[in-house]
Amino acid sequence: MTEEQIIDTWGLFKEYVDKKQIEIVAEKFVDMLADYGVNDETFVSSLGSSNSLDQAINYYLDVDDDDDDEEEEDY
Repeated sequence: MTEEQIIDTWGLFKEYVDKKQIEIVAEKFVDMLADYGVNDETFVSSLGSSNSLDQAINYYLDVDDDDDDEEEEDY
């Protein structure tokens, strides 16, 4: 599946998802895509189209903005 297909599919379905459930549905969507073999590079290329999808992808990829801050601190 390409990044365009991921973005288009998510855009189609997110309009019908209860806003209270959007984050969990996005996570399940990303998990399903990963199970079907979508690679990390494709997920990264899909970033930027939807906040909820971006959060789910970043969660799946285990991206943490705080990591940069920790590396800069002297111990």
